[in-house]
Parts: sequence; structure tokens; C-alpha cells
Amino acid sequence: MSAVIETTAIRKLARFGFAIAALTATLDQASKLWLLFGYELANKGVVAVAPFVKFVLTWNYGISYGLFQQDTEFGRWMLIGITIAALILLTIWLRRAESRLASASLGLIIGGAIGNGIDRIAYGAVADFVLVHITTSSFDFSWYVFNLADAAIVAGVAGLLYESLLGRGAAKAP
Repeated sequence: MSAVIETTAIRKLARFGFAIAALTATLDQASKLWLLFGYELANKGVVAVAPFVKFVLTWNYGISYGLFQQDTEFGRWMLIGITIAALILLTIWLRRAESRLASASLGLIIGGAIGNGIDRIAYGAVADFVLVHITTSSFDFSWYVFNLADAAIVAGVAGLLYESLLGRGAAKAP
């Protein structure tokens, strides 16, 4: 009986994680579609949103932080293939997750990967648009330009790190 209860609990955690993934991918794509086609950010240049945040459209042909830039169709499809492989492994991991934090974290990572993967398929690159910066008279710092999917992936990785270092134990990786 306890194995059945445990299996049911893990399935609920997986559904929870998949719901977060779907919500994350949906919000990411909605924000990009609005900024690209509704707000027409490409025609506006740099738009100040707050004293330390600007919207500026950039196309990332690589992966995180602009690493491994790919300017060929082969490179583009290679990155799409890597994304699909990562999504398969993350899905297996999510189906084995034993905590809400691990399920939520994996859902954020999966949703972010799906959101950026959709961009790569649709546009050939990932649309990034948030620029966080600090500028004073003696200091100037700009973070890389990112999007909602990137933020979700970072939050998901942070959640997994927290659980593995300080929580009750990490989810079982595949």
C-alpha cells in the first residue's frame, strides 16, 4: 500500500512540475510575442523601464551568456537537438522528483528551455530583451541581456542547488 501512495505522490509532483513548465513557457512566449509584435521593441531601440532596467532587443544565436554562437543552419539545428536531448533528460528527472521544490525547479528549467527552443525554431535565434545595469558617476555594470525563460532557468537551477546543499535531499537525477 505504501508503494502505491508513494507512486501517486511522485505522479502528483510530476504533474505539478509539468504545470509550472507549461506556465513558464507560455509566459515567456507571451512576453516575447508582445514585445516583438505588439510593442514593436525592434523599432524602439533602448527603452528605459526603471532606473536600472532597460528593454533592448538582441538575438542570441548561442546558448547562455551568448556562448557557442552558431551562425549556420547546422549549428542552429545542433543546438535544437541538444535542447531536445536536455528536455528528455530533465523530464525523466522530473518524473523521479520527490519534493515540491525539485518539481518546481525542474519545471522552471524545462519551461525555460521550451520557451527558448521555440524561439530558436521560429526565428533561428533566441529573443533576449531585459538589460539590468547599474550606472553611477564612478561605476558602470551591465548584466547580459536575458528573457523570462533565462530567468526561469536560473531560478530553477538555484532551487535545485538549494535543495541539494541545504534541503532534505536532491531529486534523483537520471
